[in-house]
Amino acid sequence: MSTSGNGPKGKMAAATLAALGIVFGDIGTSPLYAFRECFHSEHHDALPSPENLIGAASLILWSLILVVSVKYLFIILRLDNRGEGGILSLSALIRRLSKPKGGKDPRLILLLGLAGAALIYADGMLTPAISVLSAVEGLSFSAPKVAHYTIPIAVALLVGLFAIQKHGTGKVGNLFGPVVLLWFTTLAVLGLSSVVQSPQVLLALSPWEGIGFLIREWNHALPMLGAVFLAVTGGEALYADLGHFGKRPIRIGWFSVAFPALMINYLGQAALLTRDQSAIAHPFFLMAPEFLRLPLTILASAAAVIASQALISGAFSLTTQAIQLGCLPRFSVRYTSQHEKGQVYVPAVNWLLAVACVLLVVTLKTSSALASAYGIAIAVTMFITSVMFVYAAPLALGWSKTKTLLIGSLFLIIEFGFLIANATKILHFGWLPLVVAGVVMSQMLIWLWGRERLLKKMTKESLPVDILLKEISRGAIHRVSGIAVYLTGRNNQVPGALLHNLKHNKVLHETVLLLHVETTDESRVDPGERLDLIELGEGMMDVTLRFGFAETPDVPQMLGTYLPEKIRFKPGKTTFFLGRETYRMSKDANMFDRIRLSLFGAMARNASPATAYFQLPPGRVVELGAQITL
Repeated sequence: MSTSGNGPKGKMAAATLAALGIVFGDIGTSPLYAFRECFHSEHHDALPSPENLIGAASLILWSLILVVSVKYLFIILRLDNRGEGGILSLSALIRRLSKPKGGKDPRLILLLGLAGAALIYADGMLTPAISVLSAVEGLSFSAPKVAHYTIPIAVALLVGLFAIQKHGTGKVGNLFGPVVLLWFTTLAVLGLSSVVQSPQVLLALSPWEGIGFLIREWNHALPMLGAVFLAVTGGEALYADLGHFGKRPIRIGWFSVAFPALMINYLGQAALLTRDQSAIAHPFFLMAPEFLRLPLTILASAAAVIASQALISGAFSLTTQAIQLGCLPRFSVRYTSQHEKGQVYVPAVNWLLAVACVLLVVTLKTSSALASAYGIAIAVTMFITSVMFVYAAPLALGWSKTKTLLIGSLFLIIEFGFLIANATKILHFGWLPLVVAGVVMSQMLIWLWGRERLLKKMTKESLPVDILLKEISRGAIHRVSGIAVYLTGRNNQVPGALLHNLKHNKVLHETVLLLHVETTDESRVDPGERLDLIELGEGMMDVTLRFGFAETPDVPQMLGTYLPEKIRFKPGKTTFFLGRETYRMSKDANMFDRIRLSLFGAMARNASPATAYFQLPPGRVVELGAQITL
């Protein structure tokens, strides 16, 4: 097998390096604050005695082993949906596999997926804030004269980070891997130099040290577990970024680089504190010699920006998946690369996250204060992933119920402990990400409810295609040359735009395509399942065009590729008819429905036009309005 850069090993090494830059940025910056928060917290006063330091390090190491290595790397990564990962993808996978087995579409799984997605948005505003601020706080030790500029510098980095999102990450993406590789190497070197001086911390490799610590410090156990959880908060990102790199590069990157470096660094921080308890103010930076602290602060800031970039990009990808699955209205989505799928920019999400991050930094001011709000959202997300694993393993992996329940129960017990521990943060700003997630999920549920109500209303008032065909066969409708495409959300029903065109223009094109665009529960659609065409007669055809939830819905391109040649479809010579509805509330709607309808109407009005979303040629689109009472 070739070992050159162009051979299989070279490609795998390149993919692993890229995965280091994108996938492990979040969990890789946890040493900046995780171990410190175990003892440097206003919410508990556990003493940093040598046995307690070893116990805390043991808890962190075994959390990385059980939650990240065993759960995510060995098991959850196997639950891919045609190569895509993440909680929405897992929800779609379970729903898709349930249908062929005669089960109903599990509503609970949809709700769990939406809740997990909403919580990731909440995490998206906290991760950049805490990562960047904790890195810049290194100035207190490396350049004390400028330490009072910590907040302005952190804000400037965050604003710059969000400002460059519109240019995409493709041009700078190649730099991420080497920088993060240097970061992990630095973590390992710093930790190893400290462990050599206090090798007794290697006792932390025993899980009994962690268990003994929890028993000994039982009155501080919950807040302590909340701090320990900060070390594994990037675990969910390993699954969410599965579609970008695949299982193998992520696993190689974790076991060969990220995990050993993190393990050694946490042991090194524990070793430093056994020698000097005053270093608890910031054990990560104080492990380094004084002359290296400024370069270390710069490197930490770069790693924090990269970690933030990965999560921001994940929020963009999650938004496009939610739009495709019909859980959110159409946002303006810009594709920042002509070659790399998945590189997207969503302006509305970008600037909402930017404002939230800046407000958090300016309001809370320190990474310790941010840590009091951080963790609860990801703890709930991880717990939801474990619940969904119990549903998915028998369907996707063929596991027996006994095996699934045994392994699932292990995950749920561990993560329930973390969830209860993080629940203690709710009174200390931990409520903030839960409120944000609640608002996002409410929007998703209102959008789903409004679309379902709209579909029922339009189906009730629409005209069956058979009646229109009879009118055409009688010669009562004048025909003109050309092809017209009418987008419709329903099969066997005449679109409202077509009825309005007949009412006002009194003509019909000689070839009419009633197009239903369907988003499947798969990430990508096989070519053989892309398009279904039924000839209805009189030049009318029922067309179903399918896209996976991770695909770009380029309607003209796919119609040109998959429609039979005899139709002679050409986007530049085809007229696309769209309906644009405005909504009015019925008089008998109750107060709760009126609120939901008002919010649904506002979201619909601010949605991105279908012309841009479906990549339709603007000069060939005709929009016909209608008012609908809901």
